[in-house]
Amino acid sequence: MSAGQYLRYDPSVEQIRPEEAEAVEAIVASIARTSASTFHKDGHGTRQQHAKGVGYLRGELIVYDDLPNHLSQGLFKKASRYPIIVRLSTAFNRSDRVRSPRGFAIKVLGVTGPRALDDDTSTNQDLLLVNHKSYFADAMAYRDAQRNVERGLVLPDLVFESVGFVSRILVAASDRTGIPIPIVLKALGDAGSNILGETFHTEGALRFGDYIARLRIVPLSDSVRRLTSQPCHDGDDVVLKSVVAFFKENSAEYELCAQLCTDVKRTPIENASIDWPEDVAPPEALGKIVLPRQTADSPPRRAYADEVLSFDPWRCLAAHQPLGSIMRVRRDAYRASRTLRQQQNQNRAIRPPEEPQQIEDFPD
Repeated sequence: MSAGQYLRYDPSVEQIRPEEAEAVEAIVASIARTSASTFHKDGHGTRQQHAKGVGYLRGELIVYDDLPNHLSQGLFKKASRYPIIVRLSTAFNRSDRVRSPRGFAIKVLGVTGPRALDDDTSTNQDLLLVNHKSYFADAMAYRDAQRNVERGLVLPDLVFESVGFVSRILVAASDRTGIPIPIVLKALGDAGSNILGETFHTEGALRFGDYIARLRIVPLSDSVRRLTSQPCHDGDDVVLKSVVAFFKENSAEYELCAQLCTDVKRTPIENASIDWPEDVAPPEALGKIVLPRQTADSPPRRAYADEVLSFDPWRCLAAHQPLGSIMRVRRDAYRASRTLRQQQNQNRAIRPPEEPQQIEDFPD
């Protein structure tokens, strides 16, 4: 496709519904309640999304040279090499026998330029991706899902395993027939495949300089491509163990790609539940993520990544400002969760959330 076929960014592409503010307020209040509940149970503040870390990695983002003009935007303006910190995670802080979406959070260090938020003083760019293309449609849909999360805190793993079994049947039927099913069933029906072989997506849209995009990470090296669709859910902590075992002997490479928005109907911005079709918005390569052999879990590294680091899609360049209802929810929800976690842990030996200045800040 030519650059002229892509929708150019303008603030008017976002259309905020009147009921969104009330929905966001309800979500933040629910996060406060779930945070208090988990703090009471665990004795320390934890993330309210993707709390279970399953791999902590150092690596490098290599931005490709000679990108075409429509891809040479923001972080990808010129060929560069950036140190990165990667935190792998699962959505549920439960046994891995309860299959749940996998997360791939990236912190790109040393990124300079105007920021999306005035109070963001860091020089880092956070990218948060999961192994599902789509997400809840908007703030109102997320509010309803968050209420179910709050109710489900007291349920045992066995209930989630049973619901997951039924959900996977429904997901398979949906894939065969094309009949859509609710996003929550897709999440609960996650296949539980090896996290290192998955393809990850930003789900929501973000500004891409002069354009608008969704990003994805695709396995590139044979070492991770052969893990695609391989089961990894037969133990309580099998995902972490598989990541540690892999990086003890192997390196990994992934390709970072962008799907550029063509129009707000076929590639919508305000409705994150609709996949962007690849024949309309083909993925285009931006760069490569290189993760060398390393110790993917150690007590210092785990403590730093889980308790000190935070990842926020709004910690970013203005050129990559998150867009759409779901991304606006995250602006308030992530900040609320991070603040609560800091307050809960302020009397403990754990350091408060802070931003690393250089890759050496991330422990071995």
